[in-house]
Amino acid sequence: MPLLEEVFKVSGVPTITFVEPADYDALKVSIRTPGRCSVIEGPSGIGKTSSVIKILQELGMDSRATQLSGRKPGDVSLIEALPTLGDIGIVIVDDFHRLPVPTKGAIAQFMKTLADEEHQGSKLVVIGINKAGDHLVTFGHDIGLRIDVFKMEANPDNKIEELINKGEQALHVAFTDKENFVDRSIGSFQIAQILCHAQCIKNQIFETASAFKPLNTSVEVIVDDVIQDLRRIFSKPTISFACGSKLRREGRAPYLHILRWLADESDWSLDLRQAVRVRPEHRGSVGQVVEKGYLATLLDDKNEVLRDFFHFDTDTSVISVEDPRLIFYLKNLNWRAFAREVGFSSQDFKGRYDFALSFAGEERSIAHRLCEILTEREISIFYDENEQHRILAENVEDYLAPIYRTEAAYVVPLLSKHFPRKIWTKFESDNFKHRFGDGAVIPIRFTDAAEGFFSSASGYGGLPFDSMKEVEPQLLTIADTLAKRLAEDRDE
Repeated sequence: MPLLEEVFKVSGVPTITFVEPADYDALKVSIRTPGRCSVIEGPSGIGKTSSVIKILQELGMDSRATQLSGRKPGDVSLIEALPTLGDIGIVIVDDFHRLPVPTKGAIAQFMKTLADEEHQGSKLVVIGINKAGDHLVTFGHDIGLRIDVFKMEANPDNKIEELINKGEQALHVAFTDKENFVDRSIGSFQIAQILCHAQCIKNQIFETASAFKPLNTSVEVIVDDVIQDLRRIFSKPTISFACGSKLRREGRAPYLHILRWLADESDWSLDLRQAVRVRPEHRGSVGQVVEKGYLATLLDDKNEVLRDFFHFDTDTSVISVEDPRLIFYLKNLNWRAFAREVGFSSQDFKGRYDFALSFAGEERSIAHRLCEILTEREISIFYDENEQHRILAENVEDYLAPIYRTEAAYVVPLLSKHFPRKIWTKFESDNFKHRFGDGAVIPIRFTDAAEGFFSSASGYGGLPFDSMKEVEPQLLTIADTLAKRLAEDRDE
């Protein structure tokens, strides 16, 4: 009589409930073909590694196989040495996406050599997340003709149901809410194993039942139990990610939004450039943490809290979740409660920009530095230089006018002596001066501006700037004050 942990395995390669994913037979042919290297890509937890191991066992080749991982420093040095080791047998290189770029290139060249020579004593099986095959091709277009690439997506419902059916037969039980268990498994064999295991525990099924027993605990109850268990694993990394390098309550929570968008993706990876294109209101926050390299820095290999859960490809701007349990956790989060737990009072922000800067060309260096300081604080800024590529071929007045009229929560004009002499500052001020009465304009008054200049601003609170004093400390003070205003707005 099999035990529960032998039937529904929460880790390791399943045996009783192993299900062949799509393309299983084609993968088997590829693996047994001399010299032909195989690449398996797709989300974690859908059976990539399990399928390779099962195929090797079926072919009687498992005794010749060595499994290495791009996650393990000791394995990486061995992977780098593979092209120099002669006959290597069958080597499975798991977590290929984690390897350094030079190592990926060396492996690509080695795969070409093995294929050209139809090598009898060496074979590579590369396993990685989405686009692993595409990454290999970047090291030489002709490698695509020498490797077999298998794209394993989330498993269809009938495959998840097949897994559950095998478990039911082995344990002599029946899941009365099987359809919902299939649906909540999000196409992951591993999640299906975890949910079924939890259902059996809930109903005190620890081995094959002596008499047939229906399991009728609601799937919602089971999911809640599983989420509570996963919370102990994933609460710290998800909160750490959502905070970014530092919790900035005045900011637009770009990392929190990235997490939420990831949870909505069916393949557990997110093209951030595309995500921002379809969500232009996040261009100044999420777009900036990607373009300025802040996200890459956050997910640096030295970040032990996050590196095992997320992978960010700076070339493609694709971020992926590598553990299916984490994506399951994210999909079942109460996002409003999670945002409050992280420290954000709101996930919703008014307008495309928090601040729009208006200034004369003579003050560009000051405006540029103020923009940098505010951007580092995850605040969304309209600064013309950042938008030049979007303004191209547009009617400039039609593009700018809505920003100063309504799309920025606040307009920050730099009222220097040059401000009233410029055509564009006049155009911009014509579009925002009516907003003084709404408390939406925060002027920065230069001490060298003429008395009575810009009379519509004279009765409203602003911030001073003395061009005769050191610039940086003044800009830091201005940025702090602006950030405090935003933080209070977020709390309302």
